[in-house]
Amino acid sequence: MKFIIFFLVSTTTLFSQKPQFINADLVETTVYFDGAELTHKFSTTVPAGTSEIVVKNIADQINENTIQIAASKDVSVLSAQFTTGYDAEYDLDDANPKIKQIKDSIVYLEARILKLKNQQQSVVKTIELLDKNQTVYGVNSGLNLEELKKMVTYYQEKRTALSNELNALQKEEMNTVKKLNDIKSKLDWNQSNETNSSKGKLVLLVMSKTNTKIEFAINYYSTRAKWRPFYDLKIVDTNSPMKLLYKAGISQTTGLDWKNVKLSLSSGTPNQNNQSPTLSPWFLRFNRNLPNLGYGQAEILQNSIKSKSADSQMEEVISLGSSVDINENQLSTSFDIDVAYDILSNGKMHSVSMKELQLPATYSHYAIPKLDPNVYLLASIKDYSQFSLLQGEANIILEDKYVGKTIINPNALSDTLQLSIGKDKRVSIKREKITDKSGTKFLSSYKEQTFTYDITVRNNKKESIDLLLKDQIPLSTDASITVELIENSKGSVNKETGVIQWYLKIKPGETLSKRISYLVKYPKDSFIGNL
Repeated sequence: MKFIIFFLVSTTTLFSQKPQFINADLVETTVYFDGAELTHKFSTTVPAGTSEIVVKNIADQINENTIQIAASKDVSVLSAQFTTGYDAEYDLDDANPKIKQIKDSIVYLEARILKLKNQQQSVVKTIELLDKNQTVYGVNSGLNLEELKKMVTYYQEKRTALSNELNALQKEEMNTVKKLNDIKSKLDWNQSNETNSSKGKLVLLVMSKTNTKIEFAINYYSTRAKWRPFYDLKIVDTNSPMKLLYKAGISQTTGLDWKNVKLSLSSGTPNQNNQSPTLSPWFLRFNRNLPNLGYGQAEILQNSIKSKSADSQMEEVISLGSSVDINENQLSTSFDIDVAYDILSNGKMHSVSMKELQLPATYSHYAIPKLDPNVYLLASIKDYSQFSLLQGEANIILEDKYVGKTIINPNALSDTLQLSIGKDKRVSIKREKITDKSGTKFLSSYKEQTFTYDITVRNNKKESIDLLLKDQIPLSTDASITVELIENSKGSVNKETGVIQWYLKIKPGETLSKRISYLVKYPKDSFIGNL
């Protein structure tokens, strides 16, 4: 019985009190590739017993399973519930004196406008009555001249006074309506800033032994934020180290503007599932209705992704330089930024320049004229793991000119990172078929086709270049088709792939030529479509 009485008293006390409405300051965020961990702090005085606190300024969408609340002193948090609304019996605007003052002004002005309308109606009725009496006096002409003069004078004075009063009331009403509309616009603006920027709230039920001031810290995860690494590669010349500007693109739509927030960027994934995986039996089944994504469709999809990436606009560029601490562990890399700054909840990408590095790169050239009539410049970086690089797109600036984009992929198995810088137009290459060394012969039951190509490379640069040149001969998968390599100009031949390659050192202004010739023999009544 004592427990029941205590419970009834406690419940009555709790629900007789209005909850506290508190704005929690966002002080720190850790942004992942897909999501962010947000930390808020606030302090408030908690009465003895059980009370309710409505914490505002929370992100619009959060993972409720990740909510963590820490409180100082001897206070217990009994429950925490996320919501984007609250009971109508509690007016949220009571917590904002500015909005309450504006609402009070609106009530006053609306009452004033109603009073002015009533006064105008009274004056209009008085004018109508005066005009009606004047008509009656005009019809009853039994008045003498003196009385008529007095009546006309009274009518003129009274009619003029009433008209002036009506005009003044109408003017005052017009000014009051304008003032009311201005104040209503001001209310809309304040409410949009107060509520529309962040609709999320946490309803906390807390219990305290004494009436005391408590410090609270709230931590949770939201999926409405992301960051992506990207780079600027600056190459002065092939004899100088490569300059790499490490950047981050950050965007968020949490509904909460991040103002003066300490930021950390992580390449890891929040560990929201701690269950270790298990293997189940792997059964193969036929599925004859799978859609076929051909090369053309895949290419269209890739171009679509590139277009979307190119259309994204960087709203802000923030240079942080040495204020970024890079920490690596077994699972991820984190970039802790000591400078607090702002990121608005508008979905626009904010570009943050984090670090500038000098990469000791070696340069070489690469060409496959059978596929592409261009020579490409490559950069090789050894021991690249020390630079904490992440996979991302890089803008290439060669000799102060933008030449295109490349992909930095530090997840390669090799200890040397190779980057394709772009086409070097100062190195020309040509692959042409030698007609008099090529042709077709018909034997008794077989046909022989000979193919001969000359590859010519000229270095128009002022310095020597190293060039890896590749070509190939076909391979046979049929016993009735034989392939014979006639000439390869001392190239290295891979018999399993048919690839022939030459490592060339070409001096400034020098021209080198390589020849490849091969013979294909097959039944003369057959046709090879890809020869």
